[in-house]
Parts: sequence; structure tokens; C-alpha cells
Amino acid sequence: MPMEEYRKAQRQGLKEVKAAAALGKETGLRVLPGDPETLAIRRESLGIVEIPTELLVGTCNDLRKNTFSPGFYPVLEEDSEFAHKWAALCRSHLSEGIREPIKAVEYLNGFYVVEGHKRVSVLKYFGASSIPGTVTRLLPRPSDDPEITAYYEFLNFYQMTGLNVLVFKRPGEYRELMEAMGRTSREPWSAEEIYQFRTFYYMFRDACRRQNGDDRYVAQAFLVYIKLFGYQESRTKLSSQILRELPKIDSEIRNRLDNAGVTLMLDDQGKRSLFAFPSTGKLCAAFVHSDFTTASKWVYGHEYGRYLLENGMGGQVRTLSYEGARTEAAAEEAIEDAVEKGADVIFTTDPKLLLSSVKQAVLHPDVKILNCSLNTAYPSVRTYYPRLYEAKFIKGAIAGTLSQDGRIGYVADCPTYGTVAGINAFAQGARMVNANARVYLEWSEHKRGGGVERLRARGIVYIDHLDRLAVNAGAGICGVHNLAMIQCHWGKFYQSLVRRLMDGRWKKEERGSSAVNYWWGIHQEMVDVLCSRLLPSGTRRLAGVLRDALRAERLDPFYGVLMNQQGHVVYGEDAPLPANQILSMDWLSTYVEGCIPPVEEFTDRARELIRVQGMGGNT
Repeated sequence: MPMEEYRKAQRQGLKEVKAAAALGKETGLRVLPGDPETLAIRRESLGIVEIPTELLVGTCNDLRKNTFSPGFYPVLEEDSEFAHKWAALCRSHLSEGIREPIKAVEYLNGFYVVEGHKRVSVLKYFGASSIPGTVTRLLPRPSDDPEITAYYEFLNFYQMTGLNVLVFKRPGEYRELMEAMGRTSREPWSAEEIYQFRTFYYMFRDACRRQNGDDRYVAQAFLVYIKLFGYQESRTKLSSQILRELPKIDSEIRNRLDNAGVTLMLDDQGKRSLFAFPSTGKLCAAFVHSDFTTASKWVYGHEYGRYLLENGMGGQVRTLSYEGARTEAAAEEAIEDAVEKGADVIFTTDPKLLLSSVKQAVLHPDVKILNCSLNTAYPSVRTYYPRLYEAKFIKGAIAGTLSQDGRIGYVADCPTYGTVAGINAFAQGARMVNANARVYLEWSEHKRGGGVERLRARGIVYIDHLDRLAVNAGAGICGVHNLAMIQCHWGKFYQSLVRRLMDGRWKKEERGSSAVNYWWGIHQEMVDVLCSRLLPSGTRRLAGVLRDALRAERLDPFYGVLMNQQGHVVYGEDAPLPANQILSMDWLSTYVEGCIPPVEEFTDRARELIRVQGMGGNT
């Protein structure tokens, strides 16, 4: 019987070898990529460790490389000495079990066998989930390499938990996991918490393997699942229940696995289908707001957009509105109520409602849900946001013409996607018309507060704050005069998005596992700058000229050479900066005085927004 088991294992091994060869991959075991003495800056003995079998990736001995397939199945002929030793070990395992630990080194989350290759092969063949081993860890030299950065984040996770079963290869994913679990990144876990996590993870892994069969799928699936369904709410679920839920979030998992990110839809065009959405009855659009119309200008603007949608579509659309959804539970309740009342499309108008939107989207796949946010890679929902940096460019030019000493203040809220582009575009506009212009940056959501007051104390007259450019005219004449402000045409936004459902463009704009983000601006007439009559006529004319040039795409705020505060060229092409680089800016222009503070220096409210829509990098 043991020799029959060897033949079965050998067939599996030869099948793996053939598949690897067809893909141009290594047909044998992976070999530790270097001499252990020079590969690492330090060695660390871990003692006896339970090694997850999926992390046993290869061998330290090049001579063993072609004895096994990539998955540790044997490939030598059954009349070989090796085959008889494998069969004898198989007999021992079936009669009394294999107890002696293997010896291995661990490097970048991969375990390479030093001694005990046949033990690994037999135990993996019989489906062992882990194998005991005496392990030496090889610590790589720290670097900016994403895999090494992620590995050092794993070491912090391992120090708190002692868990090596969950491996992420991209920076920031252990932090995402901790945040999704409601834990800090430095808080040690109790023995009971470690046991509960391990038990649930193995349950989840079992469901994933039955669903997909690819171990690379498991870690990303686990992170997405925890973020959407919650750890505390899920850890008592059975494998069968998880297996039913996994297909609902497959597009979210694929987005992360494929690193598909976001596709920016920069134009409000597209070929229309010959088939309309419903031939009878009205389309129902629901709006979910995190605040109230009476307290928030943001909500008021979206509600006015809802009014224009309902009254500008020729009786084809009816709307529902929900205000005050300040918590995830309240947002989910509002969305569920809208679905029950027949909503075909639901707009959640605050980035903080994103995760609630995604969770409800996977539960109600027949309802289209959109969230008002930027660069959020969740394909189950689409996102939309105004391209504000173009309007900021115009306001910067206005401020540049007015400032006599070139000093201009700018108060941003917190560093989320698009915010830094707005700051830099404002500086580009100011510098275009004033060679002495310098923009002094403060943050309204910084814990220390008082950004506007600090700018005024420095004698800065023109300050851009809350999307309004104002002049500090002194207390004797009503204090502050608003000179220019940004206007978002939310009615046009919503009419265009709803028409996509009605004329068939929605389906045509799908982009595989990539999320879709509508990012429209002045060219699409979704954004404008309103100028005060207090401005000189020449300045108003300049604003109009710039608006017309941006609308006709004859002008781009980020064209040509761009330099950061350190004087380094960050873009040197004789062409506009690509949209994805504008969106993800994490550097400040050489014309800006100030910095992007660490996330810990912002208020609780800002940190929550940064968590959902933060640009990473310096934050």
C-alpha cells in the first residue's frame, strides 16, 4: 500500500511539473535565493514552530531541487532508492505518525527546508495543514522594496500575535487588517484571542480553498471579508456560510489580487445603447447623506442636485432622500430601506459612507450604488467626484493678481485623494500670473487648530479656505469678503450618472476587476468658479479666459516641468501630467510653504476620513 501511495503522489508531482513547464516556470523546488550567510543582516532562532504547509516553498539544498515538484510531490521513478525510502516513511506515518520536526529557514515568509524533505512531502501528500519544524529566521536588510517593507510589517504583527498563517505581500495591509478588527498596531494579543483568530482563519481558509483552490487568494479574500462583514460578527460563522458569501465579494477580491485599482472616467461621453433602461415606470434614485440639509452646505448642494434630477428628467425619475446617516449602521439601514422601496440606484454622498455602500452593494447586486469619493478601489460600487483642482488653479491665479507681496494663504482640511492636487494647482495658478507668489499652507483639521488665525497673524491678506478665496479686510469693514468660490453642479452630475443607466452606457463602462471612478470638472461643465463683483474687472476677465481655456482643453494646470519643495523634478515631460498622477499626488510644489503632517497629528474626524480616502505616502 505505501508504494501505491507513492505512485499516486508521483503522478501528482509529474502533473505539476508538466503544468509548470507549460507556463515557463521552474519545474522543481524553489531554492533559497542566496547564501544564508550573506542573504540576511541577522539570523534569529524561532525554536520549534508550526509551519503552515502552504508556506513551505522550497529547499536550501540545490541538490534536492529536482527530486520533487514545486509542491513537494515526488517525481523519481518508483524503483529508485528514494521511492522506497518515501514509501517506508509513508508506512511509518500511517502506523504511528511522523513526530520528528524538520529543520528549515524562513526568509520573507517562505520556509525553505534544510532537513526533512521527504517528511514534508509525505505530510503534504496526506493533507497536513501544518508541519512542526525547528526554524531559523533570516532577516533581510531593510529597504524601500515593497515586499521587504511588507515583511517588516509582518514581523510587527508576528511579535504581537505569534501567528505566521496570514501573509500579506504589500505594505499597509496588516494595518488595514488591524483597523478592520478595531485593534491598534501595537497592542499584544491574549492567548484566547490568538486561538480564536487562528480557528476562524483556518475555517475561512478551508472555505476559500473549496471556492477557489488558490492559496494566493486566501489572504486577500480574508482582508476583504473582514473589512466588509466585520471580524467580531464573522468569527463564529461556519465554513459553509462563508462559502456562500465568498462569491458575493469575488470582484472585490479580484481587484486586490489583480492590483486593478481604479479606472478614471475623465469625460462625460460614451456610445449610447439603442436600448433604454425601463420602457415603463420611473427609475427610482435614492440619496443617503451623513448630515442634514439644515446643518451642512455639502448636503444642501447634493439635495439641490437631487431636486434638479427629479425635475429635469421629464418625469422619468422619482427620488428618495435619507439624512443624518452618521454611522455605518444608520447608513446600512437607510440603504436597505431604499432597496425595499424599489430604488434602482442609490447615491451615498459622503466618503465616510463608502464601506457601508460596498457591503450593501455585495448584498444587493441588482441595485447600482455610487459613493461620492475619489480613488477607492471597490468595483462593487462606482464613485464620483468633481475635479476641483482646475477650479483651484483659477482661484490661485485670481489671488496671484491681487497679492502685492506675493504671499497667499491656503487652508486645506486633511490630506485625502485630490486635496494635494488642489493645493499645488492653486500654487501653479498663482505663480503663472505673479512671479513672486508663495502659498502658505495650513490644515483646518490639524489638532492644534487655528490655521486661518496663524495666516492672518503673519499679515497674509488673501486666504483660500473652505473653497472660498477671501480677503482679510480688517474688523472695521465686516472682516472678511468672499472674492471667489467653487460651485459644483450636482444636478448635472446626477442627471448624467442616471442617464448612463437608462441608455446602456453603464454596462459598457465596466472595466473588468477595476473599480470605476467618474472624475469630471470644468470641461464637462460640472465645476465652475463664481467671482465676486468686488474683484477688479480685469481679474474677472482673466478668470473667464482661464475657465474658457480649461473648458476647451487648451490649458492644463499641470503641464510641463513640475518641481517639489526639495527642488527635485517630479515631472519633466512636455505634456500634461497624467490624471492618475494628479489624483495620487503626495508631494508639495516648490511654490508652497508648509508640509503634509503625519496622520497622528489630525483630529479624530479627519483620521477617519483619511482611513477611508487617505492617499498613503506621507500620511
